[in-house]
Amino acid sequence: MGRRARLSGTGPRAQPSASPRTPPEISGPVRTCVGCRERDQRSALLRLVLERSGHEEHLMADERGSLPGRGAWIHPTPACLALAERRRAVPRALRVTGPLDLSGVRDHLEQRER
Repeated sequence: MGRRARLSGTGPRAQPSASPRTPPEISGPVRTCVGCRERDQRSALLRLVLERSGHEEHLMADERGSLPGRGAWIHPTPACLALAERRRAVPRALRVTGPLDLSGVRDHLEQRER
């Protein structure tokens, strides 16, 4: 029996199958939403940044995606924000100890829906 015959259909060398469950290819920069954990294009997600002014820190939405510092990406929907809040994913993604106030981001999303 040759070597090829012994290889199973799983493992790192397995050939990808043409399965209907395979997600479509996404072109461009890809980020993961901290709420629903789905991958999406960077342009479809909202970046959250922790801005420090003096001794205070507050979370803000970075519409342009260009503010300095570590960012957390989220779909701009209240459902994903609620999931991220329930899972405490935003402070973990920003590497901050303790809870963060997400009310400013929630207000931003409400204004964006109008």
